Amino acid sequence: MQKELKIIINKCRELLSRIFVRYDKQWPYIITSAIALLIVVGGIKLFIKLTENLKTDVLAQYDTNITDYIISHRSPALTQYLVFVTNVGDVYGYLIVFPLCSLAFYLIFKSWNYVLQLSLVMVLALSSNILLKDVINRSRPELEHLVTVETLSYPSGHAMTAMAFYGFLIYLFYRFRINLFSKCIGIVLLTILIFSIGLSRIYLGVHFPSDIVGGFIAGFIWVVFCALIFNIIRAFRRDPST
Repeated sequence: MQKELKIIINKCRELLSRIFVRYDKQWPYIITSAIALLIVVGGIKLFIKLTENLKTDVLAQYDTNITDYIISHRSPALTQYLVFVTNVGDVYGYLIVFPLCSLAFYLIFKSWNYVLQLSLVMVLALSSNILLKDVINRSRPELEHLVTVETLSYPSGHAMTAMAFYGFLIYLFYRFRINLFSKCIGIVLLTILIFSIGLSRIYLGVHFPSDIVGGFIAGFIWVVFCALIFNIIRAFRRDPST
């Protein structure tokens, strides 16, 4: 019996050895994909959990406390800055920023690949935001609005598109072969811009803090999902056996 068990164990060991040797080059892709999928699934579950709690008293209290604290710091100079920031995260802002990014990518890398990738991320974020707003149907805060708004509240379109667009730019900066100092500066500035856009919507009285969190989560999901898909496509183009 012991001999038979040893034979089975040795056979299994040989089989696993062949499998690991065969997939040795593929492990980085497999591990990266698995981690990215876990992040996407975790993000979706977190977004659903937040959405389910929108009408709870606990979340309403958090929204009120955070909003009151942020609004208490209103000043002419800060209002002017955050109105500018919120305009950067609006449609007209992207109509300026996107062509500039597209031109820079083409001039530097001589390719439209990054432009197409950024375009896809934006289209997915914008279309899903419109759909989510209609389905969830949350009204805007009953506060003084310092800017004009016409759509529903949750999730915040500004927060979602800022995280999707500028978040994907952060991912691209991370991948770019540029010096470390420039890379870090670019990532830090883009991160500040993303959170400034989110903060501006609360400060201007047009969103609840939970709208911003929901928008950030949804936008981040698209960044990770698209980065995963683009990496898989690139891997298969380089090595079809992958």
